[in-house]
Amino acid sequence: MDTQNTSAPSRAQSRTTGKNHPHSGGLIHEHTRHTTRFTVIGNHLAQHPDLSLVAIGLATHIQSLPKGAQVCIKSLTARFKEGSTRIADAMRELQTHGYLRREVERVSGGRVISRTISCNQPGASRGHHEADHTPAPPKKPRPPGKKPLPPVPRPGYPAPQLIQQATDLLARLHRDDPRLLLSACDTAHLAPGVAAWLEREVPATLVREALTRDLPPDPLHRPAALLAHRLMAQLPPPPPPYRAPTPQPAAPHPWQDCPGCKRVFRAPAPGRCRDCRTAGSPA
Repeated sequence: MDTQNTSAPSRAQSRTTGKNHPHSGGLIHEHTRHTTRFTVIGNHLAQHPDLSLVAIGLATHIQSLPKGAQVCIKSLTARFKEGSTRIADAMRELQTHGYLRREVERVSGGRVISRTISCNQPGASRGHHEADHTPAPPKKPRPPGKKPLPPVPRPGYPAPQLIQQATDLLARLHRDDPRLLLSACDTAHLAPGVAAWLEREVPATLVREALTRDLPPDPLHRPAALLAHRLMAQLPPPPPPYRAPTPQPAAPHPWQDCPGCKRVFRAPAPGRCRDCRTAGSPA
């Protein structure tokens, strides 16, 4: 982002006082004013006490990207050498602390798309996104007395294929119980929660069983609320990172008696030792 920082000093300071004095040891800053191609990063991110160094670096890179850039595991893995596992873990950290946000939206034609929103100051009022002055569409009034659905877990990387698989799973739940016939709005709300289970390597059959088993015999007035509660309360832990198995040393050959010199040696099968084979002595 080419933004001029008007609060920057007019010229570099060659020496500072206090802790940065050359004779006091420690870090010395050598500042040069940026006039183009720089990004302002808050110390709340650069010195975050809970974020890993990979997450801080990834957030800095994402905040420097222009609007509309691709921010996904595949594109970031192609750009950096940390690997998909470390990048996915870093993105989950940023989501947990509010620096990244994923939003899923259903568009015309029944397709589901996901957007990545980078927050340079988590907790501040969302308002309009930077350089986006399009007014938000008015929200539809909620019917009186109807509470919003409980929250559901969110996947670390809501890929469109993953959200579509979760949507298809929810659309087939009424085959197990007719009371689980969901509306399109309820399905869009629950799909990220199902995607979070699938992302944690839970088979679709087990997800469906967790949502449909032991349902109460009474009529279900709000089946989507019950499913949302189960998705959040029974969310399994994430799978452990893959570790390559440690190669085991090969077992030694058994002991054999040489029929020529009576020496004991190791070999896979009975026979003469190496010296006797070299000398050509008869067995």
